[in-house]
This record gives sequence, structure tokens and C-alpha cells, in this order.
Amino acid sequence: MPRLDDLCVVVPVGPGDVAWRRLLPQLEALPETAEIIFSGVDGDPGAPAAQALPGLERCLCLAGPAGRAAQQNRGAAAGRNGWLWFLHADSRLHPRALARIATLPDRPALAYFDLAFDDGPRGMPINRLGAFIRSRWLRMPFGDQGLLLPRRQFEALGGFDETVGPGEDHALVWKARRAGLPLHPLGVPLYTSARRYAEHGWLRTTARHLRMTFEQARRFSGGGA
Repeated sequence: MPRLDDLCVVVPVGPGDVAWRRLLPQLEALPETAEIIFSGVDGDPGAPAAQALPGLERCLCLAGPAGRAAQQNRGAAAGRNGWLWFLHADSRLHPRALARIATLPDRPALAYFDLAFDDGPRGMPINRLGAFIRSRWLRMPFGDQGLLLPRRQFEALGGFDETVGPGEDHALVWKARRAGLPLHPLGVPLYTSARRYAEHGWLRTTARHLRMTFEQARRFSGGGA
């Protein structure tokens, strides 16, 4: 099973994104030997590498070309610990999240949390249910569910595909499925922001995400979704 002191947490930070500042204090609960890597973008004045906030002194802060797949690959390559945990900058941990990681079975798997929202329009419970069905029944967890897997398996899968554009997390899940890597639900929520639903409209954003999900599944599965 993964030890918390053998975790390498990789957080990609997009240009202008400051949500990672709220995640930082939660990650301080990890053991000192756990690696925390923020992977930002060159020239972003708000990137972690350009900050001097309490808690950042124990983190490795990188900056490089933009692109979430490339940023996550860069962060993973900079670490050494045996288990990789990819978190979005606007993720928020449930109080039982770390303890649940420590109880994972002692076998290779791609683990993920249940998606939940800590803000947003009234319709967000429907999205939470939809994410539950998508990940548990259709076996398609996404990156905002905190993908967690052994470094050895991540490297064997070739990491995130930097050529696919949006959906690099979805592509990784399909590669894991084709390789026979089990998908393991952790059974604990991971909270994320629903700000895009509030900004662009719940119905419009939900419809867009559904369309993208099916288009990506068709593409990444080779037509066998």
C-alpha cells in the first residue's frame, strides 16, 4: 500500500491561477518526506515559483512551457517518490483523504476520489451524481478526481500525452484500462470549484462537458467506448 511519506504530489498551475494558495495549507499535513511539486508556467507573476508564502519552502516550485499535460509530466519527472498523486490547483481535500490513501491495497492500481463541489449553481448535485456514474459505472475518472498511481505504472504508460490537447487525463485513464491497470475508487470526496459553471451558465457548461466526454471517449478508446 502507498505510504504517505512516499507520495509525490504534483499540482499544475495555469497562468493567473491563484487557487493553489488554498490547497497549500492542506498539503502541509503530509509527512516531511512527501514531495509537493507545483508546476507553473514561465513568465506568470502569480506562479508558485515567484511567491514566498509560508509552507512553500518545503515545496519544489517549477516553471516551464504552458500545457497541463507537459506541466504534470515535468512535475512527475522532478520527483523521486514511488506514488504519484495529481491534484488540480482548485482541489480541496476531505478530512479523511490522506488516511484513505494509506489504506489502498498493496497492488498496482489507478486510484481516484469521488468528485464533489464546494460552490456553484443549484444544479451541481446533478453533476456530482453524473461524475459518480461516469467514474464508477463507465470507468472514466477525470483529473479533477485526484488521480493516484505508482510511478512505475505511470512511466510504463508513457505519462500524459502532450499531443492530445484538452483531455490528457481522460487519455491516461484509457491507456491504463488498455494496459489492464485496475481502477480503484477511494470512496472519499475530493472537492473542486464550480466557478466555470457559475461564469458560463450551468446548462451550457454541463452540455459542453458531456459532449467533450463522449467525443474524447470515442477518440481515446479507438471507437470502443
